[in-house]
Amino acid sequence: MALRLVQIAMNAQDDAALGRFWAEALGWTISSEEPGVTNLEPEGFAYPDPVAVCVDIIAVPEPKTVKNRVHVDLATTSAAHQAELVARLRALGATPADVGQGDVPWTVLADPEGNEFCVLEPREVYRDTGPIAAVVADCADPRAMARFWGRAMDWPLHEVTDDHAVLRSAKGVGPYLEFLRTPGTKTVKNRVHLDLRPYAGDDLAAEVARLRALGATDLDLGQGDVPWTCLADPEGNEFDVLTPR
Repeated sequence: MALRLVQIAMNAQDDAALGRFWAEALGWTISSEEPGVTNLEPEGFAYPDPVAVCVDIIAVPEPKTVKNRVHVDLATTSAAHQAELVARLRALGATPADVGQGDVPWTVLADPEGNEFCVLEPREVYRDTGPIAAVVADCADPRAMARFWGRAMDWPLHEVTDDHAVLRSAKGVGPYLEFLRTPGTKTVKNRVHLDLRPYAGDDLAAEVARLRALGATDLDLGQGDVPWTCLADPEGNEFDVLTPR
């Protein structure tokens, strides 16, 4: 039994507007499965495929109030590409963001709803990830998070220290999943969370039970009667387990 990271779910007050921003930022296509949900994926993409982690933008009434604990890092291929991408994103409505990064070679921006993200300088490790280099989560204990997420998913652990942990699809494609040790603690529901999906033919209930045994806890976000299961990881980060496919 195993799970795959298939999409990033992002809350927004205006899912359609934020969807247009991120579609332009990533060069992806837009679709909508229902009112209040905007889906983004690469052109010609056959979901689910580890070559990309898709983005679902979901309308919520509440505004963003604190720094997100989950964000994306965007890949670039050269210094010129980084500068061009930053300029293009700012023209689309992104704004500079100060999260205490200091003097670093990457650029921190916020999307039109204030969600922080990074435009990285060229790095060889991200040369084949696609536009999203990594999905990055703040945490208190990267080693503990690596143990949980490494056992939860079929994404092998590439590196782990006291300060960070790195996982990637077993097929060696798509973005990385990274956990960074940070001093803050989680105080509100994350506006960005991960969606996992079992493989076709696997049992959703058995997968959820396995995650609970690893340290996940049940979560009631007012979701009501839905086909997916809402859980929290050992540091309280919300995630969903979708139906097998």
